Amino acid sequence: MTAFEVTGLAQERAWHADAFPPVEQVRPGLWSIPVPIPKNPLRYVLVYALELDDGVAVIDTGWNTDEAWTALEGGLHHAGYAIADVRAALITHIHPDHYGLAGRLRDASGAWVALHPADAQLVPARYGIGIDRLLQEMRALLVQCGVPAEVLEELTAASMGIREFVALAQPDVLLEDRARVDISGWDLMTVHTPGHSPGHVCFYDRKRRLLISGDHVLPRISPNISVHAQQTGNPLAEFLDALATVRALDVDEVLPAHEWRFRGLQARIDELVAHHTHRLRETEDVLRKDPGVTCWDATLRLSWSREWAQIKGFMRRAAIGETLAHLVLLERDGRARREGRDPVRWYAAVPAQVRG
Repeated sequence: MTAFEVTGLAQERAWHADAFPPVEQVRPGLWSIPVPIPKNPLRYVLVYALELDDGVAVIDTGWNTDEAWTALEGGLHHAGYAIADVRAALITHIHPDHYGLAGRLRDASGAWVALHPADAQLVPARYGIGIDRLLQEMRALLVQCGVPAEVLEELTAASMGIREFVALAQPDVLLEDRARVDISGWDLMTVHTPGHSPGHVCFYDRKRRLLISGDHVLPRISPNISVHAQQTGNPLAEFLDALATVRALDVDEVLPAHEWRFRGLQARIDELVAHHTHRLRETEDVLRKDPGVTCWDATLRLSWSREWAQIKGFMRRAAIGETLAHLVLLERDGRARREGRDPVRWYAAVPAQVRG
């Protein structure tokens, strides 16, 4: 197994210097273009431009801001192309930093936009006329989680501020799992990797042994895996299964959507699995120490990368959803159980040997 190795050295240096990384030619015909994310600790999303016979395809687009548009336009110019040369926009998932400029890019270039069906069906409720119902569903979920009344409305509407960074675009093409992407000169296959979003995908080029991983596998942080109004069920289980799927691929280098390129996909996946194994144990310990805890209270008792008081707004809601995802997986594995509804209360499962 190849050990983890940073290959995007200029990207890593820029990160530690709190600077913007350069536009880079990663491989012949393949460019990495950093596009800024406003007021976000991730700072930028890496858009990948793939040269075609008659233009260029991009993977992800950035937020719908003039600053992001200028950076995308400038990055394409550096590679020898213009916005008008874009033929396709392949979107790893519908979060604003990946999908936000898709509509504007299509309007300006005539490019077709592609999403996985599971994310495509969420677009109207998330960014269109279905938002009021979505907010009602989100509020109901937060009530079940035990969120206090004094912060309930704030957290319910926590994502509303980022909707302005999306130029709504229903996809022209649906990206089916394991299907070849129809762009010239590339042996690109869609790999469905749900968890961070229901329709998250990676793109795998078998000939070049490249994985363009979106937010599924990042070099430094674990992506947020949350239960929320548009992602019920068991997203953490789906995420871990999807990690196993990509771990089996023959990959030389990983091109993520944030931070920097790297080698050692299997080693990095093992780290991510170990992180969630530890987190599940930590969550289970909370249930044992405080039987009948709500998801909100469990969230407050878990360790985070910074003090809870420093976690604000949408990031606070994402933390609640992440805690809930771990509780749901513990429940599936017979390690936790729930009682009640508004709020739901959680308990560590009774060991099998003492059950009556």
